[in-house]
Amino acid sequence: MAVLKAPLKQPKTTVVQLRLDDEAKMNLAKYAEFLDCSPSYVVTEALKLVYSKDKEFQSWLSGQHIDKRKATSKGESIQLELK
Repeated sequence: MAVLKAPLKQPKTTVVQLRLDDEAKMNLAKYAEFLDCSPSYVVTEALKLVYSKDKEFQSWLSGQHIDKRKATSKGESIQLELK
C-alpha cells in the first residue's frame, strides 16, 4: 500500500528548484510513476508528512509569529539544495 495518495486535482503551485543525487531523483520519478502523479506532488506530500510527524517542528512553528504578507508570493521562485 502506498504511503502517499494520488492527487484528486492539482492545487496552485510555486516553482522550487531542487538538487537531488541520482538515486533520489530516480526514486522520485519511480514513486511518481507508481502513484500516477507528478514528482512535484510527491515532494509536496512527503514534506507535508514530515512536517505533521515532527512534533519538535510543530512546537517550534507554533512559537513563531509568521507575517503571511511576507510569505512567498505567487510567481516568486526559491531554490533549495538537498545534500
